[in-house]
Amino acid sequence: MPMTPDILLVLTILGAASVFFITGWIRMDLTALLVVVTLAVTGLVSPAEALAGFSSPAAVTVAGMFVLSAGLARTGVAALIGRRVLEVAGQGEARLLATLMLTAGVLSGFMNNIGVAAFMLPVVMDLSRRTGTPPSRLLLPLALACLMGGLMTLVGTPPNIVASDALVSQGLEPFGLFDFTPVGLAILGVGTGLVVLGGRHLLPARDPRTARAGSSGPELAESYDLQEKIFRVRLPSRSHLDGKTLAESRLRSALGLHVLAIQSPDRRELDPGPEAVLRSGDRLLVQGRPELLTELRRGHHLEPGDHSRAAEFLRAGGVSMAEAQVPEDSALAGRTLNQSDLRSRKGVLVLALRRGSALHRTDLEDFPLQEGDLLLLQGPEDRLQELVDERDLERLRHLELEEAFQAYALEERFLALRITPDSILAGRTLEESRLGDAAGLTVLGIRRDGETEVAPDPQVELRVGDLLLVKAKPETLQVLRGLLRLRVEEADELLLQELESDSVGLVEVVLAPRTKLVGRTPRQVGFREKYGLTVLGIGRGDELHRTNLRDLPLQFGDSILLFGSRRRLKLLAQESDFLVLSEALQDPPRTERAPLAAGILVAALLPVLLGWVSIGIAVMAGATAMILSRCLSAEEAYRSVEWPAVVLIGGMIPMGTAMHQTGAALMVAEGMVGVLGDMGPRAALAGLALMTAAGAQVIPSVALVVIMAPIAIVTAADLGVSPHAFVMGVALSAASLSSPVAHPVNVLVMGPGGYRYSDYLKLGVPLTGVVLILVVGLLPIFLPFTP
Repeated sequence: MPMTPDILLVLTILGAASVFFITGWIRMDLTALLVVVTLAVTGLVSPAEALAGFSSPAAVTVAGMFVLSAGLARTGVAALIGRRVLEVAGQGEARLLATLMLTAGVLSGFMNNIGVAAFMLPVVMDLSRRTGTPPSRLLLPLALACLMGGLMTLVGTPPNIVASDALVSQGLEPFGLFDFTPVGLAILGVGTGLVVLGGRHLLPARDPRTARAGSSGPELAESYDLQEKIFRVRLPSRSHLDGKTLAESRLRSALGLHVLAIQSPDRRELDPGPEAVLRSGDRLLVQGRPELLTELRRGHHLEPGDHSRAAEFLRAGGVSMAEAQVPEDSALAGRTLNQSDLRSRKGVLVLALRRGSALHRTDLEDFPLQEGDLLLLQGPEDRLQELVDERDLERLRHLELEEAFQAYALEERFLALRITPDSILAGRTLEESRLGDAAGLTVLGIRRDGETEVAPDPQVELRVGDLLLVKAKPETLQVLRGLLRLRVEEADELLLQELESDSVGLVEVVLAPRTKLVGRTPRQVGFREKYGLTVLGIGRGDELHRTNLRDLPLQFGDSILLFGSRRRLKLLAQESDFLVLSEALQDPPRTERAPLAAGILVAALLPVLLGWVSIGIAVMAGATAMILSRCLSAEEAYRSVEWPAVVLIGGMIPMGTAMHQTGAALMVAEGMVGVLGDMGPRAALAGLALMTAAGAQVIPSVALVVIMAPIAIVTAADLGVSPHAFVMGVALSAASLSSPVAHPVNVLVMGPGGYRYSDYLKLGVPLTGVVLILVVGLLPIFLPFTP
């Protein structure tokens, strides 16, 4: 078929969407919405066709299966089955792996594979601890089994549902509930055998004592190498920190020290809160960098300068000050200054905040803004006006420097500090110096060689002799002097044992598949402020981060080590953004409704098996029954749905329609038939399967099946054979087994297992080969080319 303008246009849209899928520049669900809009605006599909995907049986069925899976998980059905089976698996690694993979695979045939991996993860981590098997030997096989097991039934994975819907859209017979089972079961069985008999030797193995095995107490601390970063410091007599609370002491912000316990002859306080008061002579159990304290004690780093003429300092830099109010609908309301990030986004500093009769001039970074707050701002006039235009602020009023100083009593908050020759700050950027949020010093300007730079860029490098104009409380320097006098005590091998008691402990968590916290830092999440917990370490693949954690953006797959009271750890387990890798802390399931949930699943799928009702109607009826029977609440049902996946399906289905209507699918199919057609339909099936398997490593499998299914149907028509084997081959080949980022299940186990990218390739590539061989070898037997 010749290239037409419509074909060129639809292939261009498809190419752009593929680039966004591969690079991640735009979220996959947003990319799908852009596809919908573009196809409709260009006239490649009608408005009704553009929106039809969101009401398609595929989108409805996938959403309903998420709810059904959540009902089974919330009532403990799946966990009970998994736990009971694993209990009889024995101690041998081969037998344990075989039982684990077959159990997870079979469950994934009837539940969403992400949900299976999520509830099996704590079970496997506890099993790892009990058997002494490193989690790195178990978690990747778990993930692969979930992906392979989803191939066994129509409802096991969204690509299978989308493939069946593609047949229906062309007036063809859809797949039955167990049409996938013969080949899918073979894939799970052979794949499990490959891992158990040989593949397990390719898995990384570490000493269980150092593996992150879901342990508690000292063992879990050792798994993050915390013995190198946990030590004691002592407050000397007549310390400047005497009488200060932990929040006021700036131990955490200035030195990066997390205070885990306060000890003195008359008290022992574990997991002290920010209001805990320090006394001279206190011994503090802290986590951080002892070498930083040693470096700080070697010399003087800042010395006082002349700050009596602060207004002239700022005037020399051409500073502009203004006053503005936070309106009712402002995006700043409810957020801290640190979260709003006005300095880096707009180059604007907040110098003071007036709330009613109260005036706040320091420590504003973590101060939540409210409607009606009056802010004193420093920054370029055009940036200040932008904030007003964007409705973040209102009632902007420019102030003269003297007026601002008088109205907000700034003079008593300004200090001038000079960088000394032996200062550790020389040669560091302003951002690296951590003078702002760490030491509580807001740097308003730098005078160097007679020139003044106001609101300096965070990347400006500090030099010896620089005079810094800073805003701070008068007692801030006293606090900093108190920090410099802290004494590091000698190492004690028993320190880690103090992290565990009846009231406090350690736990490892990972971000849940549907978390909204990806890209946010621990400080923005508010682990300490919101949950009362301290982040001691973050595992990312095989890397461990134990210092400077507050501003480290979280990634999906990270494992996070938390310390705090057991009551608060248990509350965290109820948060939908986290998966706690300890069954003991998890919210108990509604086991009394487990038989009811299992009955609802059977009742929903049995009519489909008998051909009485379509899969979409049956699944939605089952999902509704789960809520009405109180197996899970309506809120839990909505949270269980992976909405980006549903939007992705609804948004990409019009692309399949456009490929059919423009002839793009026919053109690609004719090209494939021209290359492979003479070798028969099995060769064409192999070509489609290979293309799909390659694309599945970088493109979401659902989107890929939407694209490939029309090509498979047209290819079969050109060859004069039944399309069912071709379409099923595409769906089965879309399993993302080789890449850690191509499927959430793979990412979920990356942190707890400490895996590298290469670990996925070692097992995933051979298993992908197994899938392709079985697809090409078995599909023509169970779904003959000739109807």
